Amino acid sequence: MAACCALKSFFSSHIHKVKVDLSPNFRTWSCMKKRNFTESIHNIIIDKKIEQHVSVKGWVKNLQHHKGVTFLQINDGSGPNHLQVVIPQKLAKDAALTFGSCVKVDGVLKESEGRHQEIELLTSSCVVVGPCDVFEYPLKQKTRHPPAYTRDFLHLRPKTNIFSSLLRIRNAATMAVHSFFQEKNFILVHPPILTSSDCEGACEVFTVEPLNSDLLKEIQNESENLEHKKKDSILDPARPNNFFRQPTYLTVSGQLHLEIMTGAFTKVYSFGPTFRAENTIGSFHLSEFYMVEAELAFIQNMDALSTVMEQLVKYIFNAVLKKCPEDVEIFSKNVADPEYMKKVKNIMESNYERMTYTEAIALLENSDEKFDYPCQWGCDLKKEHEMYLTKAVGNLPVFITDYPADIKPFYARRNDDGLTVSALDLLVPGIGELCGSSLREERAEILESVMKKQNLVELLPWYLELRKFGSCPHGGFGLGFERLLQVMLGVESIKDVIPFPRWPNNCKT
Repeated sequence: MAACCALKSFFSSHIHKVKVDLSPNFRTWSCMKKRNFTESIHNIIIDKKIEQHVSVKGWVKNLQHHKGVTFLQINDGSGPNHLQVVIPQKLAKDAALTFGSCVKVDGVLKESEGRHQEIELLTSSCVVVGPCDVFEYPLKQKTRHPPAYTRDFLHLRPKTNIFSSLLRIRNAATMAVHSFFQEKNFILVHPPILTSSDCEGACEVFTVEPLNSDLLKEIQNESENLEHKKKDSILDPARPNNFFRQPTYLTVSGQLHLEIMTGAFTKVYSFGPTFRAENTIGSFHLSEFYMVEAELAFIQNMDALSTVMEQLVKYIFNAVLKKCPEDVEIFSKNVADPEYMKKVKNIMESNYERMTYTEAIALLENSDEKFDYPCQWGCDLKKEHEMYLTKAVGNLPVFITDYPADIKPFYARRNDDGLTVSALDLLVPGIGELCGSSLREERAEILESVMKKQNLVELLPWYLELRKFGSCPHGGFGLGFERLLQVMLGVESIKDVIPFPRWPNNCKT
């Protein structure tokens, strides 16, 4: 106590003597910052601080020579709008300015006399940080390149106006996913990329093995030596020669690992890459894509799942429109049809429809539509069926519930009718299936019976064991992130809403 009083007395008597002595280097840096302030182009355009000295770094999106001066349009990726820079023509030629080059420009912001911008940067200082050979550069000035063309240049595609908008939208949507779940007190979990289980059971998995075969032999020898040292050890000569001592795959879903977490947490979610070895090159499939997955404990009906899914989709849409309105407008003008934003508005504001699988099949069978794949009760819905169902309810999202047990995975909870399971998919206009979900079978005896029929007990013994140690009713869903972006932006191909698309025969860059 006495020591505390002494310290208090010391600081009281000496604090008025403390002075801040700025070094000459600090004062110089402070003055330079005021004189030549570096800020993002997005903020410069919003703030419109006339007469402010700024330093701009970015890439030349457009270049025009006029009598005595050159006009540049520069962008640094911070927003969709470009900053106009006015530079003496001689300086532009001396600096070898070209379309696509990376530059650093210092100057003063002035009110623009042009019609297309409110401010412009007047400069007499321009440095080319990275030159660009316009004759070899595959992206051309004032040219809207089709998506199929830019897919051949994935390393350059972010430089296009449309794709840079896509990446900002994707960023906003990603942050919205996390915000939604965090606000609802979900716990973020990182499930493994490497897994020994095929969650979907469709054998659409990529196997994982080391490239170095000598390393594999070394691991095998060490493992055998260890087995020999164990008492009464019986080596299995048929044991697979694997790096992990068992077949290992790239994950198709983090669901099973999220289910583990519902034995200790009531609400969990994950957001990461998943992989499917499907020989499909259509507009809605990729070999690598991102999934938003969630699992909830103590739920006993599908209403709880459908509510969270509907809220999540609407939350992301609203967040992106609030954060990136100009980027979304670029897509509505240049990618989607003029009426597309009305469809987006319907998805945001309408209550999603709901029907059982049995009702959906009856609707399809009684329709006048000519389907490539005829459907009847028990068949899996194809893309054309899903599209028709969304149109049938007025071009709105629709939940399809209570699927036949035979076409859904083993973990879906069996209904009392003995034929169907408590599974539901969310179908959206223009895309089809966006979310897949189900209540999980928590009854150990029923789950064991199903797993035995499908020869899964030995492959997933831990999954069955979960039901024997404090299990509870639970369920969850998975949402395809790239498909959500397709819906939101009216993009035809899923390959154009992900930075580096992978599909059969294509793994570029």
